[in-house]
Amino acid sequence: MAVQSDELRLPVGPPLPAPVLPAVAPAAPASAVRRTWAATRRGLERHRKLVAVVGSLVAAGLLAYVIAGHRDDFATALSRASIGVLALAAVLQIVALLSRTEAWHRTIEAAGGTVARRPLYRASSMGYVGSLLNAQLGTVARIAALRRSSPADAPPVPTLLAAELPILAIEAGLAAATSVTLIGPLGLPWWCPIIFVAVIGALTFGLRRMSVRATRPLWQGLRVLHTLRDGRTLFLLVLIAVFAQIARNWLLLHAVGVDASIFDSIAVLIAMVAIGQLPVGPSVGAGATVLILGSGGVAAAAAAGVLATATGLVGGLAFAVWAAGDRLWAHRRGLAPSG
Repeated sequence: MAVQSDELRLPVGPPLPAPVLPAVAPAAPASAVRRTWAATRRGLERHRKLVAVVGSLVAAGLLAYVIAGHRDDFATALSRASIGVLALAAVLQIVALLSRTEAWHRTIEAAGGTVARRPLYRASSMGYVGSLLNAQLGTVARIAALRRSSPADAPPVPTLLAAELPILAIEAGLAAATSVTLIGPLGLPWWCPIIFVAVIGALTFGLRRMSVRATRPLWQGLRVLHTLRDGRTLFLLVLIAVFAQIARNWLLLHAVGVDASIFDSIAVLIAMVAIGQLPVGPSVGAGATVLILGSGGVAAAAAAGVLATATGLVGGLAFAVWAAGDRLWAHRRGLAPSG
């Protein structure tokens, strides 16, 4: 008997609905903010000089507006400073520039650079001229001048940028340690200096740890942190530069009639460095002194700041004139016939 098997039949129902795919979420607002910020930053970097000039003009206008009602007192305060005092202040500025330049030479030498001292000093003078408009512009000018004058002996740009960090770390550490001088003038809470010291200490420790990776070009500039002797020499050079600027502030404040202490001079220097990171140009000196000591008299404080800028300009230009003369002398010596 033949066995007939029934075919397997599946029940046929209504078609299944198509799967619903999750909708693509729109771009987060944070992404748009990041893109806008990146575009703005690129624009500022491309027009760094224009931003510095515009910022300098705006800052100068604001400063003029502040002292507009104290013109007579301002002129009287300026006239109190003698030529001898101004000359000494300019010499102190030159001491600070030379000491910091030698510190830069030590960090580059530790990073493997073989640049001679004189070409490096000439390049450094160009940086201080550029820093009259903006501190970052001065750094860019200094590194560009060094790479242009000594391309074979100078380390690459990432190493030169990293070589600035040990100097900046020492300066920031000194500023944090003396930030107690800002409590009174700015009305800061007593615990702010503790936070400053902790933050700078953590950053310095991080730099010391990263200096172990000195085989990478970016961190070769941190090699000066490897040996205790090099670190002590660098600290001493930066300390000389800082003390020279503190002495210059104290000298000029007393010259215009401001009864300022050494702690006031330190607070003014910290304010100068902080405000100098902004594109305010030559107005940084007057702005810093008015911010710290303006409550005791805007005119005298502004006068001391203007004189600080003027003597700083004289010191920087003297450094630049020496560099130009030395470059010309070296060029003529190279063209002179031998024998």
